[in-house]
Amino acid sequence: MQKAGLLLGLCARTWKSVRMASSAVARRNPLENKVALVTASTDGIGFAIARRLAQDGAHVVVSSRKQQNVDRAVATLHGEGLSVTGTVCHVGKGEDRERLVATAVNLHGGVDILVSNAAVIPFFGNLMDVTEGVWDKILDINVKATALMTKAVVPEMEKRGGGSVVIVASVGAYRPFPGLGPYNVCKTALLGLTKNLALELAQRNIRVNCLAPGLIKTNFSRMVRKGSPASHWDPKRHLLSCGMTKQDWRA
Repeated sequence: MQKAGLLLGLCARTWKSVRMASSAVARRNPLENKVALVTASTDGIGFAIARRLAQDGAHVVVSSRKQQNVDRAVATLHGEGLSVTGTVCHVGKGEDRERLVATAVNLHGGVDILVSNAAVIPFFGNLMDVTEGVWDKILDINVKATALMTKAVVPEMEKRGGGSVVIVASVGAYRPFPGLGPYNVCKTALLGLTKNLALELAQRNIRVNCLAPGLIKTNFSRMVRKGSPASHWDPKRHLLSCGMTKQDWRA
C-alpha cells in the first residue's frame, strides 16, 4: 500500500509538471497554428498588430496597396523569425480581397482571424464642403470594404469551426475630431457594423469586436495633423491617447 501511495504521488507530481509545461507553452504561443489576415498592415498600427499576432504563434498574411511596402514588412518580420507572408491588397477592389483570402487558404489552409485596419482620410474641413466623390471614396474604403472583407473570410472561418474578426475604428467615433467629419462618421458606422456582425455571426462561432484607438504616433496620424489646422488639435480632448505608440496599442 505504501509503495502504491508513493507511485500515485509520483504520477500526480509528474502530471502536474506536464500540465504546467503545457500551459507555459500555450502562454508563449496562444495563437499557434492559427492563420491571421491583417489589412493595411505594412506600417503603423496594422504592422504592430501583425507583428504581435505572429509573435503569439500565428501565421500572418500582411497586405498593402503597394508591393514594395509588402516586401519591406515581410522582410522585417522574417528577420525576426516570424511566420509572415504578404500580398498586395486594395480593400476597395473585390479581386484584391479575394486574392488576400486565397493567399491564406493556399499557403496555410484557411483563415482564423481577420483584423480590418484599412482606412483613408481624403478630406479635411467642414462637412458642408464635402463632395459626393469624397463621401463615396471614404465610405467605400472605411465601411463597405470592411463589411465585404468580413463576408469574404466567414466561409473559411466556418470550415475551421469559427474565428475572430477585429474591426479597427477610432476614438473619433465617440468624440469627433474637428475637421474630420467624414472620417468620424465612417468610424461611427463601424461601431454599428461591429454590433450587427457580432449578433449575426455568433451562431457561427465567430466573434466580432472593435478597437477604437486615439492619436497613436504613426505616419497616418502625422499626416492627419499636417493636413488639418493646428487649432483643431487640443490635447485635452484626447488625453488617454496622447503619447501612445503603436507598440503600446498592439498589447
